Amino acid sequence: MLSLSIRRDTMADGSQFAFTPAVEAATLPLWEKVKHHVTPMEWRLQAPLIAEINRLKREKDAVILAHNYMTPEIFHGVGDYVGDSLGLAKEAAKSDAKIIVQAGVHFMAETSKILSPGKTVLIPDLLAGCSLASSITGADVRLIKQRYPGLPVVTYVNTTADVKAETDVCCTSANAVQVVEHVAKEWGVDRVILIPDEFLARNVARQTDVKIIAWQGRCEVHERFTAADILELREAYPNAEVLAHPECPAEVLEVSDFAGSTAAMNDYVLQRKPKQVVLITECSMADNVAADAPETEFLRPCNLCPHMKRISLQNIYEALAYDRYEVTVDPAIAERARLSVQRMIDLPPPLIPARYDLVKARHHVDVELI
Repeated sequence: MLSLSIRRDTMADGSQFAFTPAVEAATLPLWEKVKHHVTPMEWRLQAPLIAEINRLKREKDAVILAHNYMTPEIFHGVGDYVGDSLGLAKEAAKSDAKIIVQAGVHFMAETSKILSPGKTVLIPDLLAGCSLASSITGADVRLIKQRYPGLPVVTYVNTTADVKAETDVCCTSANAVQVVEHVAKEWGVDRVILIPDEFLARNVARQTDVKIIAWQGRCEVHERFTAADILELREAYPNAEVLAHPECPAEVLEVSDFAGSTAAMNDYVLQRKPKQVVLITECSMADNVAADAPETEFLRPCNLCPHMKRISLQNIYEALAYDRYEVTVDPAIAERARLSVQRMIDLPPPLIPARYDLVKARHHVDVELI
């Protein structure tokens, strides 16, 4: 076990939790998983909180949904379900737990509430937002539909409930191409509105013959990556495999070895076991995948999401202890939003694993920007 002295940490309510031998023993399996990503000094502070959070979950019949972009002590320490935003919400809907704590951002908590209307959904920090979700509103979508009557609207799940409520079908980065082609066929059209991520729309446009109408929304994490970053990295590490998220600019995908969703990147590493890899996405993703892939060296030219990093063990504890910051969605909006999410869930799985064809990705295809 860790050879660390016992210390006590004061919580927001003045109570104290100590790094006792019992806490050390209870959290040892978790420490073994994260010890290459968390220092012993950090763990001495984190382990008592982790033990208390896990105790509270049992006491209050709660589960914690930990997004891929959470830091390792949250992702591996207290997360009951881990993964991308939609996967978390679907798992929560299957759970019998009464309370869901969303270790992620606000639109994710809304999606969990949409799919689990009878459960209490808590978010540890009300300011944990999203630049992409904030780029568009339900009113914007209504105006788009007036401008393009009769065209189907496909909306990325990284959006608010009121946007989903104005949507025909939702999509993820993993199935965006499939959803666009499906709705084009079902509606009998050759153009589809794909909102709000401009770069996802541009990358999808290169994968399909369906014409794309796009919105100028962007993720502040992924938009900062450039092709020059990747080429510089390749010069320094010629054997490294570069995996990019499709929210990145198209020029980044052009010089990458693989492009896919967070789940697809995770599967790529675990199945192919590259010697060196770079994940062109949020920083904590690499730490969390690395804990399950010790044989792979992870290079770290990443960008932090300031919104995700508002979630901490401290405010997760406070959310559970005090039932703090419940997320609600107007039932009328939730009902309509649920339809758009469910239409996506009901689609048959893709015939091939979700990834972006990088040969197609290198061909320029125009999109119509709204």
